Amino acid sequence: MTEINGKRLSYLYEAVTMGTIRAAADKLNIAPSAISRQISLLEEELTCTLIERHRKGVTPTEAGSVLLRFYRESLSAEEACVSKLQALLGLQRGHIKLAVGDGFIADLMLGPLSEFSRLYPELTLSISTGGSNEVIRQVEEDEAHIGLVFHSSSHPRIRSQVVSDQPMYVIVSPDHPLADRNKPMRLEALLEYPVGLAESRFGVRQLLAMAEFQQKIRFNPILTTDSFNVLKNFARSNMGFTFLPYFVVSKEVEDGHLIAIPIDNTLLASGEAHLVTRLGRHLSQGPHELLQHLKLWMKDL
Repeated sequence: MTEINGKRLSYLYEAVTMGTIRAAADKLNIAPSAISRQISLLEEELTCTLIERHRKGVTPTEAGSVLLRFYRESLSAEEACVSKLQALLGLQRGHIKLAVGDGFIADLMLGPLSEFSRLYPELTLSISTGGSNEVIRQVEEDEAHIGLVFHSSSHPRIRSQVVSDQPMYVIVSPDHPLADRNKPMRLEALLEYPVGLAESRFGVRQLLAMAEFQQKIRFNPILTTDSFNVLKNFARSNMGFTFLPYFVVSKEVEDGHLIAIPIDNTLLASGEAHLVTRLGRHLSQGPHELLQHLKLWMKDL
């Protein structure tokens, strides 16, 4: 049986993850030619092509994807083994990687993460933010132990640990012409007002796009952004309105700086927040403890 060279496999992983051989070489502080050579040797040993080279970088072939999946799962298994050994020794050390949608950050930092850090001071955290697609990708490829995402579409390798109902609202300032509305708004009634929207890679925009398609309308934003803080300040400054779940603006609404108006649309009323992990991944002790902690928090979100 052909033996897989772990060192060469790690070079393949870095090249695909970084997107280019040169970027991987810079990260590993070795010559690009050395990485190319090691990948070529791995291809010779396994008698299959593992990457495709393009002008903009490298992408894995089907065979390369199979091999990278094996590599990620082996790393996950190694991490789980180390965690069990630490547990036998009564240790609580470790590192947890989270990938979350931008809108969750404030609630996470002020609530469950600060409490978790007090309970487990020896555990360290890294948090990356991004759109729904990026969060799912990081969890699926084991770059993050746990993901928190709004409007997660079905993915065969992703498991939703908790789902919380989070309908979308029209968000306006108290000075906006719509601020005194006390009934749910129909989407077509909003078309005449300036609107700011999240970029298309975010779940809130993807859900809105589905509602637009359903009702055969289209919002033309005067502002598009990858920041929920920008959207909140856009509405707060009365430049226009935006669409967001209530949890993103709960503090501003309670303080009287923003108003959340319900929407008369079945799709937008069915928004959901998902706490996700990769299907089949055995989480080590630290990530498992955080997952249980976040499950309790999600029930009150």
